[in-house]
Amino acid sequence: MPDDQSLNPAPSDEKRDVDEPVPLQDGLPPEIASPLAPFAGAKPSAPAWFDEALAHEPERRMVPVLGANIELLTWGEVGQPGLILVHGNSAHADWWSFIAPFLADHHRVAALSLSGMGDSDWRETYTFETFAAEIHACAEAAGLYEAPVKPIYIGHSFGGSQVFYSAARYPERMRAAVLVDTGFGGPPTAEQEEQWRKEAEKSGDARWRGPPQRRTRPNRVYATLEEALTRFRFMPPQVPGNLYVADFIARRSLKRAPMADGSGEGWTWKFDPYLWGKLDRGNMADLDPASALPMAQIFGDRSAIMKRMGAGERPDFLPGDVPSITIPDSEHHIMVDQPLALVAALRALLAVWPG
Repeated sequence: MPDDQSLNPAPSDEKRDVDEPVPLQDGLPPEIASPLAPFAGAKPSAPAWFDEALAHEPERRMVPVLGANIELLTWGEVGQPGLILVHGNSAHADWWSFIAPFLADHHRVAALSLSGMGDSDWRETYTFETFAAEIHACAEAAGLYEAPVKPIYIGHSFGGSQVFYSAARYPERMRAAVLVDTGFGGPPTAEQEEQWRKEAEKSGDARWRGPPQRRTRPNRVYATLEEALTRFRFMPPQVPGNLYVADFIARRSLKRAPMADGSGEGWTWKFDPYLWGKLDRGNMADLDPASALPMAQIFGDRSAIMKRMGAGERPDFLPGDVPSITIPDSEHHIMVDQPLALVAALRALLAVWPG
């Protein structure tokens, strides 16, 4: 996520998804605030495995879902067991482009950009139900249901929340679900729900739509690609484990756009800056997570979620026997910090699970 987003702070006692936008902090060290600045627009050197993985270019297409075109990337042969990969907040399908080729030998792999992100269309309103429809439609378009078994859904962070929603609401669509460093922040308290309902009534909206919505401003347009890249950093803030991964992700997060002063074209971010303000999370409140669907979790050992769990905080709506894998020396963005370790964890998990 770039650092030019101005966001209203949430109440200090409100729990949030780990990659939900938060007020940006002043005084961050440069390696966190602007990790790509030292390269002045040049690409950091990358190891051979990374370049070889990216050489396995996916098939790219758009899938129409509920009035929006959704970006879909695919690897591997139709008929093999299917995997569909879902990215985090303000991210896009190419966050998986250097991971998916390692899984495509034995799987048909798909990755999508949820609406409002990547090259997918923006919507006037976003809901978990709509995201579930997008994931399912892309799984169908990718041919994942042409295999002898149903696909496995894999989601990172905010994408893991969407996978969890689909698993709880539509378990018949999938064989199993994997949540990669996904933190739910715990369910809202009764007092918080009552406060939010009162605020909704005051605004003339009789239906509760979840927590108060954040407001932001339009994405800034930068005159040069170099300037745009210097504004890229991660949310939650962290030192990128591998700068060549950060650079690849950042470049795929940008698009050309006219300069505000009419002086020509510049560069801006692809994601909808108003997504969190337009996101209706009210339908999460009535989910019944009690499901026999196999579910697994993968965490970074230094992520904020692991810190919460170390403090004794655990979501009470996840089954207690969910198998967990911890990736050493990784924060929240595991595919940036430890991409090959994530590949190894997924390969090992899929080799023996769900059985």
